[in-house]
Amino acid sequence: MRNTVDVPYTDDILASAGMTRTELAETARIATAAKLFQDGKISMGQAATMCGFGKVAFMEELFRRGYSVVNLSIDDAEDELRFINGDD
Repeated sequence: MRNTVDVPYTDDILASAGMTRTELAETARIATAAKLFQDGKISMGQAATMCGFGKVAFMEELFRRGYSVVNLSIDDAEDELRFINGDD
């Protein structure tokens, strides 16, 4: 089942943002997916699917827009650093 979320806005918001309706919808979709991913609510694959991208294209889009493409907890990041440094 495919669902949608409505975000009400007026034409002056489009004008202020200098965006078309399509651009605003895409920006809202990507921002929502990025936030859910960064909060650990959904996976990278789910976020990509939400935006109609493959994983790599979604990661590139996140990077292009200034979002983090890594979603590690502090413990996971420390584990990764220990692994990289050979400190098993």
